[in-house]
Amino acid sequence: MNEKKLKETAARHAPAAQKGRHIVTAFVSGGLIGAFGQLLLVVYQQLLHLDHDQALAMMSVSVMLIAALMSGLGRYDGLAQKCGAGMFIPICGFANSLASSALEGKSEGLVYGIGSGMFRLAGTVLTYGVVSAVIFGAIRYLLFGG
Repeated sequence: MNEKKLKETAARHAPAAQKGRHIVTAFVSGGLIGAFGQLLLVVYQQLLHLDHDQALAMMSVSVMLIAALMSGLGRYDGLAQKCGAGMFIPICGFANSLASSALEGKSEGLVYGIGSGMFRLAGTVLTYGVVSAVIFGAIRYLLFGG
């Protein structure tokens, strides 16, 4: 079978893409995570009497902790299959990737397995984040002054 005919056959038998459904699902699931984060923010401000910045930090840490725990318990991937990009766009996606990297290396020990597994992923994210901040900070300083 030649390559053209193979591609045509594969295209005929491929499942129809449900882009609209995926978009709506990602939008709704990401929105629910955002709403949950907002609820946590209000709870931390009202019940714990934290100022906005402290409550915002607590909310971020709480959402990341919940995502990491769900990853560790093996629940995050199933939920992500159903919710799509809505689960990966918010900060919980980063927490999941860190927890998953740590779990992959747990058989190699705390330092060489879990620690290096987490920072193999986080190291690149943090490095590019810091480098980007320095570059954009320098551009801002040069264009707009101190």
